[in-house]
Amino acid sequence: MSERGALRARLDLLAREVAKFGAVGAVGLLVNIAVFNLLRHTTDLQVVRASVLATFVAILCNYVGFRYWTYRDRDKTGRTRELTLFLLFSAAGAVIENGVLYLATYGFDWNSPVQSNVFKILGIGIATLFRFWSYRTWVFKALPAEVRPAEAPPAKTPSAETPSAETPPAEEAARSAERFLEQRRPAETVEPDPVGH
Repeated sequence: MSERGALRARLDLLAREVAKFGAVGAVGLLVNIAVFNLLRHTTDLQVVRASVLATFVAILCNYVGFRYWTYRDRDKTGRTRELTLFLLFSAAGAVIENGVLYLATYGFDWNSPVQSNVFKILGIGIATLFRFWSYRTWVFKALPAEVRPAEAPPAKTPSAETPSAETPPAEEAARSAERFLEQRRPAETVEPDPVGH
Protein backbone atom coordinates (compact mmCIF):
# COMPACT_ATOMS: atom_id res chain seq x y z
CA MET A 1 0.00 0.00 0.00
CA SER A 2 1.39 3.37 -0.95
CA GLU A 3 1.93 6.10 1.57
CA ARG A 4 -1.00 8.01 0.07
CA GLY A 5 -3.22 4.91 0.32
CA ALA A 6 -2.21 4.33 3.95
CA LEU A 7 -2.93 7.97 4.77
CA ARG A 8 -6.32 7.77 3.07
CA ALA A 9 -7.19 4.58 5.01
CA ARG A 10 -6.24 6.27 8.31
CA LEU A 11 -8.28 9.38 7.43
CA ASP A 12 -11.28 7.20 6.51
CA LEU A 13 -11.04 5.45 9.88
CA LEU A 14 -10.76 8.77 11.68
CA ALA A 15 -13.77 10.14 9.78
CA ARG A 16 -15.87 7.10 10.79
CA GLU A 17 -14.72 7.47 14.39
CA VAL A 18 -15.58 11.18 14.43
CA ALA A 19 -19.02 10.44 12.92
CA LYS A 20 -19.78 7.78 15.54
CA PHE A 21 -18.44 9.97 18.34
CA GLY A 22 -20.60 12.81 17.02
CA ALA A 23 -23.73 10.65 16.88
CA VAL A 24 -23.29 9.52 20.48
CA GLY A 25 -22.42 13.08 21.46
CA ALA A 26 -25.59 14.39 19.77
CA VAL A 27 -27.71 12.02 21.86
CA GLY A 28 -25.77 13.12 24.94
CA LEU A 29 -26.34 16.76 23.98
CA LEU A 30 -30.09 16.21 23.77
CA VAL A 31 -30.09 14.43 27.13
CA ASN A 32 -27.92 17.17 28.66
CA ILE A 33 -30.07 20.07 27.40
CA ALA A 34 -33.35 18.30 28.24
CA VAL A 35 -32.29 17.48 31.82
CA PHE A 36 -30.79 20.97 32.25
CA ASN A 37 -34.00 22.71 31.21
CA LEU A 38 -36.17 20.30 33.17
CA LEU A 39 -34.16 20.95 36.34
CA ARG A 40 -34.03 24.68 35.67
CA HIS A 41 -37.78 25.04 35.26
CA THR A 42 -39.04 22.51 37.82
CA THR A 43 -36.62 22.99 40.72
CA ASP A 44 -35.06 25.84 42.64
CA LEU A 45 -31.52 24.75 41.74
CA GLN A 46 -29.12 27.45 40.63
CA VAL A 47 -28.23 27.45 36.93
CA VAL A 48 -24.74 25.98 37.24
CA ARG A 49 -25.84 23.26 39.69
CA ALA A 50 -28.62 22.20 37.34
CA SER A 51 -26.07 22.18 34.53
CA VAL A 52 -23.62 20.00 36.48
CA LEU A 53 -26.35 17.43 37.25
CA ALA A 54 -27.46 17.41 33.60
CA THR A 55 -23.86 16.96 32.47
CA PHE A 56 -23.37 13.88 34.62
CA VAL A 57 -26.63 12.31 33.42
CA ALA A 58 -25.40 12.85 29.84
CA ILE A 59 -21.97 11.42 30.72
CA LEU A 60 -23.55 8.15 31.87
CA CYS A 61 -25.59 7.99 28.68
CA ASN A 62 -22.50 8.70 26.57
CA TYR A 63 -20.42 6.00 28.23
CA VAL A 64 -22.87 3.33 27.09
CA GLY A 65 -22.80 4.68 23.52
CA PHE A 66 -19.03 5.02 23.39
CA ARG A 67 -18.23 1.63 24.91
CA TYR A 68 -20.80 -0.41 23.00
CA TRP A 69 -20.85 1.40 19.66
CA THR A 70 -18.17 4.00 18.91
CA TYR A 71 -15.27 2.13 20.54
CA ARG A 72 -16.67 -1.39 20.69
CA ASP A 73 -13.59 -2.76 18.88
CA ARG A 74 -11.15 -1.24 21.36
CA ASP A 75 -9.42 -2.92 24.30
CA LYS A 76 -11.92 -4.28 26.84
CA THR A 77 -9.52 -5.93 29.29
CA GLY A 78 -9.16 -3.14 31.86
CA ARG A 79 -12.77 -2.13 32.52
CA THR A 80 -11.99 -0.64 35.95
CA ARG A 81 -9.13 1.44 34.50
CA GLU A 82 -11.30 2.43 31.54
CA LEU A 83 -14.23 3.53 33.70
CA THR A 84 -11.96 5.39 36.12
CA LEU A 85 -10.26 7.29 33.28
CA PHE A 86 -13.60 7.92 31.59
CA LEU A 87 -15.00 9.48 34.76
CA LEU A 88 -11.81 11.48 35.35
CA PHE A 89 -11.71 12.95 31.83
CA SER A 90 -15.49 13.42 31.84
CA ALA A 91 -15.18 15.39 35.08
CA ALA A 92 -12.48 17.56 33.47
CA GLY A 93 -14.80 18.08 30.50
CA ALA A 94 -17.63 18.97 32.91
CA VAL A 95 -15.41 21.63 34.49
CA ILE A 96 -14.71 23.10 31.03
CA GLU A 97 -18.37 22.92 30.00
CA ASN A 98 -19.79 24.37 33.19
CA GLY A 99 -16.94 26.85 33.58
CA VAL A 100 -18.14 28.60 30.42
CA LEU A 101 -21.69 28.73 31.80
CA TYR A 102 -20.44 29.90 35.21
CA LEU A 103 -18.41 32.70 33.63
CA ALA A 104 -21.38 33.85 31.54
CA THR A 105 -23.84 33.62 34.44
CA TYR A 106 -21.82 35.08 37.29
CA GLY A 107 -19.11 36.98 35.44
CA PHE A 108 -21.31 38.78 32.90
CA ASP A 109 -24.76 38.33 34.47
CA TRP A 110 -26.07 36.63 31.31
CA ASN A 111 -28.73 34.57 33.03
CA SER A 112 -31.83 34.53 30.82
CA PRO A 113 -33.03 31.08 29.68
CA VAL A 114 -31.83 31.74 26.12
CA GLN A 115 -28.42 33.01 27.27
CA SER A 116 -28.00 30.06 29.64
CA ASN A 117 -28.75 27.59 26.85
CA VAL A 118 -26.41 29.34 24.42
CA PHE A 119 -23.50 29.27 26.87
CA LYS A 120 -24.35 25.72 27.95
CA ILE A 121 -24.08 24.59 24.31
CA LEU A 122 -20.90 26.64 23.77
CA GLY A 123 -19.34 24.99 26.84
CA ILE A 124 -20.40 21.55 25.58
CA GLY A 125 -18.75 22.28 22.22
CA ILE A 126 -15.43 23.25 23.79
CA ALA A 127 -15.53 20.32 26.22
CA THR A 128 -16.34 17.91 23.37
CA LEU A 129 -13.02 18.64 21.68
CA PHE A 130 -11.20 17.81 24.91
CA ARG A 131 -13.30 14.69 25.48
CA PHE A 132 -12.74 13.37 21.94
CA TRP A 133 -8.97 13.69 22.32
CA SER A 134 -8.84 12.22 25.81
CA TYR A 135 -11.27 9.33 25.25
CA ARG A 136 -9.58 8.09 22.08
CA THR A 137 -6.07 8.61 23.48
CA TRP A 138 -6.40 7.40 27.06
CA VAL A 139 -9.76 5.74 27.78
CA PHE A 140 -10.73 3.57 24.81
CA LYS A 141 -7.23 2.55 23.72
CA ALA A 142 -6.68 0.76 20.44
CA LEU A 143 -5.40 -2.76 20.69
CA PRO A 144 -1.68 -2.94 19.80
CA ALA A 145 -2.16 -5.54 17.08
CA GLU A 146 -5.27 -3.99 15.61
CA VAL A 147 -5.02 -4.00 11.83
CA ARG A 148 -8.27 -4.61 10.01
CA PRO A 149 -8.18 -6.72 6.82
CA ALA A 150 -9.07 -3.72 4.65
CA GLU A 151 -6.06 -1.84 6.02
CA ALA A 152 -3.54 -4.68 5.99
CA PRO A 153 -0.52 -3.77 3.92
CA PRO A 154 0.29 -6.01 0.95
CA ALA A 155 2.84 -8.78 1.41
CA LYS A 156 6.43 -7.68 0.86
CA THR A 157 9.31 -9.64 -0.52
CA PRO A 158 11.97 -10.69 2.01
CA SER A 159 14.42 -8.16 0.58
CA ALA A 160 11.93 -5.35 1.25
CA GLU A 161 11.66 -6.27 4.94
CA THR A 162 14.86 -4.49 5.92
CA PRO A 163 14.19 -0.78 6.44
CA SER A 164 16.34 1.69 4.59
CA ALA A 165 17.17 5.25 5.52
CA GLU A 166 14.76 6.41 2.78
CA THR A 167 11.72 4.48 4.11
CA PRO A 168 8.89 6.87 5.10
CA PRO A 169 7.65 6.51 8.71
CA ALA A 170 4.14 5.47 7.62
CA GLU A 171 5.52 2.67 5.43
CA GLU A 172 7.86 1.51 8.20
CA ALA A 173 4.93 1.44 10.65
CA ALA A 174 2.93 -0.66 8.18
CA ARG A 175 5.85 -3.06 7.81
CA SER A 176 6.22 -3.34 11.60
CA ALA A 177 2.51 -4.12 11.93
CA GLU A 178 2.78 -6.77 9.22
CA ARG A 179 5.79 -8.40 10.90
CA PHE A 180 3.93 -8.37 14.23
CA LEU A 181 0.91 -10.03 12.66
CA GLU A 182 3.06 -12.65 10.95
CA GLN A 183 4.56 -13.57 14.32
CA ARG A 184 1.05 -14.01 15.73
CA ARG A 185 -0.22 -16.30 12.95
CA PRO A 186 -0.23 -20.01 13.78
CA ALA A 187 2.63 -21.85 12.15
CA GLU A 188 1.54 -23.87 9.15
CA THR A 189 2.80 -27.41 8.91
CA VAL A 190 4.17 -28.24 5.50
CA GLU A 191 4.09 -31.86 4.43
CA PRO A 192 7.25 -32.97 2.59
CA ASP A 193 6.71 -33.69 -1.08
CA PRO A 194 7.37 -37.46 -1.49
CA VAL A 195 7.93 -37.16 -5.25
CA GLY A 196 10.27 -34.20 -5.11
CA HIS A 197 13.11 -36.10 -3.31
